[in-house]
Amino acid sequence: MRDVLIWLNDQLLRMQWLSDLVTLLVREGFGLNPASQIGGSVHFFIYDVIKIFILLSVLIFSISYVQSYFPPERTRRILGQRQGLGANVMAALLGTITPFCSCSSIPLFIGFTSAGLPLAVTFSFLISSPLVDLASVILLASIFNWSIALSYVAIGLRPLSIKAPSATMITTAQ
Repeated sequence: MRDVLIWLNDQLLRMQWLSDLVTLLVREGFGLNPASQIGGSVHFFIYDVIKIFILLSVLIFSISYVQSYFPPERTRRILGQRQGLGANVMAALLGTITPFCSCSSIPLFIGFTSAGLPLAVTFSFLISSPLVDLASVILLASIFNWSIALSYVAIGLRPLSIKAPSATMITTAQ
């Protein structure tokens, strides 16, 4: 099973098949040795341009698909059903899988607080949304491996278990 996962990681995420094809193109098509400086530079350029294009295409499609199932209203409804630490964890996980960048997280944060969600829950969503997103996890897994990517998620979500101050504490302090 481990060999299958390693093969999938190498072929799908690291795109070893693409590197082999580009090596063949550089060697046979351009007549360059991929181990030389110019051959290595040409290989690097072609391989990375195609790899980034494929990764961005897949990520944009995936995020658009996920976004169609998690509009802000649905996220607000899901978060309003929980309380306490479970609500913080749920908000952090929703912030991770929803494709909201920091630009769209701020208006969502304001909408969540005006809708009456607890401040701790809205902060958990606000912090995790741009910090730990699906695109960065997939890119980390493709560059390194899944254990590094999952460690990044765990470390990114860890501070979110700390309870944020309540709204009454903030207004009293002012």
